[in-house]
Amino acid sequence: MSLLDHWPDRSDWNDHLKTWFDSNAARELIKFVDQQRQDETVFPPADSVFSAFRLTSWSDTKVVILGQDPYHGLGQAHGLSFSVGQAAERFPPSLRNIFKELADDLECPIPTTCNLEPWARQGVLLLNTVLTVRNGEPHAHKNRGWESFTDAVIESLNSHPANIVFVLWGKSAEKKATLIDDRHLRLVAPHPSPLSAHRGFFGSRPFSKTNEILESQGRGRIDWLLE
Repeated sequence: MSLLDHWPDRSDWNDHLKTWFDSNAARELIKFVDQQRQDETVFPPADSVFSAFRLTSWSDTKVVILGQDPYHGLGQAHGLSFSVGQAAERFPPSLRNIFKELADDLECPIPTTCNLEPWARQGVLLLNTVLTVRNGEPHAHKNRGWESFTDAVIESLNSHPANIVFVLWGKSAEKKATLIDDRHLRLVAPHPSPLSAHRGFFGSRPFSKTNEILESQGRGRIDWLLE
């Protein structure tokens, strides 16, 4: 099966991304990723690449949390940025730092689960700028076409009738800020990786700030608490 066979056909994202899917850029990207899967181990599994779009519809999107590319280790990436789809003995370092900031920001316990699906089901689009990666090779699929896809996603959300909170973590995510009008809210911080978290990610309070913004618009809070 091709990567495209796993796109959620009944999703309302189709109305907003059709132009991209009909483009040469889409055809080249899909060809590249399909070939990579024949020759290499690629994460996440093909049926999980578009999980974010399956769990969070365009119309229900309230918040976008944007990272860089998926985890590149076995059994971790499952199509939601920063999330791990199954029980893990050790949380990835970036997720551990996100949970540390969550606990400090909301004065709550550090979660014991590594699966962020409950956020996605509340309208938090958990997106990376690049959606696939080779085993053990971070950034291996950078500049191969995913950036044009995620540009199209951000541009479509920029036209959303509601004001969306864009949480941009890291340089790759920050570059997307130019695609977002000022009527939306942008919370920009360093990536939660141990290499950069101490440069401003810690103390950025993205969870409480997001809820303050959503409540001021009458859109309801996100329940960030996990098991």
